[in-house]
Amino acid sequence: MAVELGDAVKWRLWPPSDGTRATLVERMATNLASVSFFSQKYGRIEASEADKHAKRIEEAAFVAAQKEADNGVEGIGTGIVQFYAKHASHLMLQTLRSKKPSVKQNQEVAAISEGKEEGIAETKGVFDISGGTRAFLSKEKAEELFAPLLHAESIFTDICLSNWSFGIKAAEVAAHALEAKKENFVNVNLSDIVAGQPEADALQVMEIFSSALEGSNLQSLNLSDNALGEKGVRAFSALLKSQSSLKALYFMNNGISEEAAHAIRELLPSAENLRVLHFHNNMSGDPGAIELSHIVRQAPNLEDFQFSSTRVGTEGGIALAEALRSSKSLIRIDLRDNMFGPEPGLALARTLKLHTNLVEVSLSYLGLTDEGALAIIKALADSALQLHILELSGNDITAAIAPALAAYIRSLLQLKILNLSENELRDKGTVTVSQALLQEHENLEELDLSENKITRIGALAAAQAVANKVGFKSLNLNSNFISEAGIEAVQEVLSNGIAGVGVLGFMDENEEEEDLEDEEQDIEEEEGSNAGDEAESTGLSDLEISK
Repeated sequence: MAVELGDAVKWRLWPPSDGTRATLVERMATNLASVSFFSQKYGRIEASEADKHAKRIEEAAFVAAQKEADNGVEGIGTGIVQFYAKHASHLMLQTLRSKKPSVKQNQEVAAISEGKEEGIAETKGVFDISGGTRAFLSKEKAEELFAPLLHAESIFTDICLSNWSFGIKAAEVAAHALEAKKENFVNVNLSDIVAGQPEADALQVMEIFSSALEGSNLQSLNLSDNALGEKGVRAFSALLKSQSSLKALYFMNNGISEEAAHAIRELLPSAENLRVLHFHNNMSGDPGAIELSHIVRQAPNLEDFQFSSTRVGTEGGIALAEALRSSKSLIRIDLRDNMFGPEPGLALARTLKLHTNLVEVSLSYLGLTDEGALAIIKALADSALQLHILELSGNDITAAIAPALAAYIRSLLQLKILNLSENELRDKGTVTVSQALLQEHENLEELDLSENKITRIGALAAAQAVANKVGFKSLNLNSNFISEAGIEAVQEVLSNGIAGVGVLGFMDENEEEEDLEDEEQDIEEEEGSNAGDEAESTGLSDLEISK
């Protein structure tokens, strides 16, 4: 799936100017907050939060692109700019997917803020002050916002304090209110509460909240979007040490290093009840992953595991894969955007065989290659899973394993999202996969085959596969080599089908290369009859998959 960044990404030289970066942030904020297909599916980010997320995404994309430039990847020109734009698009989509909609909107909180007694009486369950413009929270404003929490008749189980930057005085006001009612708390969200604060003040604020909530019996704790590091993690020592019943724990965009990961492992008294562990956009690397794998080993009931964008390589990837064998309950696994390589892929394949309840598997940008990807496909097939989401983009997958992949896909009748972007399927692999989707698969909503060196042949096969699916919403064929006539043919196929031409995504990065198209056509004519032989050579025939 492509997320449009607009004209703001059409730069020619690296690095971009400050003005250009600011323009990209503005465009991304608009897209994150806009009502669109993505917002209908994943939820829309409030305008007050969109700018914050857009700035974080742009900064992460810039840092990643600069690293590529420093390593001499494609020089310092358009190649790096394209990497920058695509990485930003990828992070935008991750942000939309990971954004959890509020249990309730802020109507009750608005009534409370206006001092309406009836609002206080009716409000039970959720105390959420995260709405509105992000700002520094003064002591006076804190007294106003937290007054309802101290109301004698109020009972709140869910607390969300995000989107305010607490000064020390404001934190003390909040702590007084929280401590008075903490025995009722079930879910506490302390994400993004110290933005822009000096380090010393930020650490003191964290310690104040930690002490106030110490001894509460929480099921869910979210400490995301705070620049924790080891000091920050230890600032929450009192709170973390007192939580032995947590079912959900979130550390997203925290700057968790190896030392910070060790601190989490040291402070958390138990992971036995954990169902959800989300760990994203940190800098843990292999050592940090090894530290946190000890927590995973102690979580036999883990259902939703995310360990994405954490700079984990082979050693850490193997440690995490092996740790996940302690649980057989996974429903969702997301390990995207790490540097695993094939070997962790093989270890992960052995683990996935144990998890027969998986519904969502996101293993994009792991460098699996054909070897690791094929092992994972075989493991998933052996587990007789009915996945709803399968993401294997950015893994250097070629047409050689397309027959095995297609045979597995053919069995996934509940599949909703298939993402194979940024691979090397070419026309041959694309045709094979598309044919597997042609019949049944009526639940399919999204198919992403962008950046696979596809020409008209593969594009038409993909269009034919989805054209008559009633609920289909998005076909991404961007960044390929489809001729103008090929695009018109794809549009005609879609317009004549149930899905309609509107499902075709943007084609702004497509490049017309007739020579490549002719070459691919020759390959199809010469080798198209050998698909069955290739399926057999992979060790995964249709019969083997169906067993």
